[in-house]
Amino acid sequence: MTDEFNEAADGEGAVLSLRVAEGLSSIDADRWDELATTRPGVSANPFVRHAFLSSLEDAGCVGERSGWLPQHLVLEDGRGEILAVAPAYLKSHSQGEYVFDQGWANAFERAGGRYYPKLQLSAPFSPVTGPRFLVGSRDSADSMRLAMAEAVKAYVAQTRISSAHATFLEAPDLEVLEGDDFLHRTDQQFHFVNRGYATYDDFLETLASRKRKGLRKERREALADGITIERLSGRSLNEAAWDAFFHFYMDTGSRKWGRPYLNRRFFSLLGERMADEIVLVMARREGRYIAGALNLVGADRIFGRYWGCTEEHAFLHFEVCYHQAIDYAIEHKLAVVEAGAQGEHKLARGYEPVTTHSAHYIAHAGLRDAVRSYLEHERQEVEATNEVLAEHTPFRRGERQDRADEN
Repeated sequence: MTDEFNEAADGEGAVLSLRVAEGLSSIDADRWDELATTRPGVSANPFVRHAFLSSLEDAGCVGERSGWLPQHLVLEDGRGEILAVAPAYLKSHSQGEYVFDQGWANAFERAGGRYYPKLQLSAPFSPVTGPRFLVGSRDSADSMRLAMAEAVKAYVAQTRISSAHATFLEAPDLEVLEGDDFLHRTDQQFHFVNRGYATYDDFLETLASRKRKGLRKERREALADGITIERLSGRSLNEAAWDAFFHFYMDTGSRKWGRPYLNRRFFSLLGERMADEIVLVMARREGRYIAGALNLVGADRIFGRYWGCTEEHAFLHFEVCYHQAIDYAIEHKLAVVEAGAQGEHKLARGYEPVTTHSAHYIAHAGLRDAVRSYLEHERQEVEATNEVLAEHTPFRRGERQDRADEN
């Protein structure tokens, strides 16, 4: 598929062409990562790195059999230079996205429409906010985002699919898409915000006394029975640790999703290609691993992804997934911990409600109008819920007010 756009990418009315790449192997990794870098000198969000996305492809976690067919959008100038890219997938279902549109699909198909396939712009299986239009940090970045928005609509029109969905958007992409026929959707997550704490105890001092004592007790009890915590990263990662973690992942995935999205080879490839951006938190008892959580580290935040265990111990989940991530963020002066989708239990551990954003382009006018009406009400509900939840964080009253004023 190719298409052309008359777009003033450099202020001179350049003609740009769209190419669809059916795999990352056809796109130079250095150029992809250069475009994924949104500020000079700042590394890319790990989930849009060429290494992460190509590991999913090379391990067979995405592809036609999985219902995630790579259709990466590549915008080029007349000389064939790549100016912008977008990680994109043709989807035959709505699994692994964490922004749920099955209701839209069911309603459209009951009315005689065909919702699938659809185009998904995201990092597969990863409910983490990040850039979706990879345009680099040059002066023409906003112009390139506009061109990519037009490219998405052209793809939908040319392939005659129902829709395109860009999920977990950063502000620059959202601002472009909101003004370009895309419908704005919001949802909720819980993030820990590091306000310059020097130690975990500094963070605890911002909590109400009862909450502070409760978390100290919780962390002590989590490490009872001789449990110790290890953090593996870089050269300390090895196949034995991945074997143990994959067992944890499969157990949790089989119970939560029925069919886990990732396979064992993916974790080995991830360890080979992104070892320095991985923090694998592992709990050990009596000489063997009993629980673990996978985290990836970006420029200013740590992202918690998968958890599992072979032994149940009180509060161990909270220690391995949430407290350890906070410890790491404070020690490494990271601004935010993103601990995945959902989970109001994170509030008690110092995580705050935040709003996430997505944008949806729907070709059929009737479905588009119905979804627009639904999203207007849903956005109001998300905003109201976040306001209520913000009143139930464990912070002292003055601290809660300061956070409310910031938002």
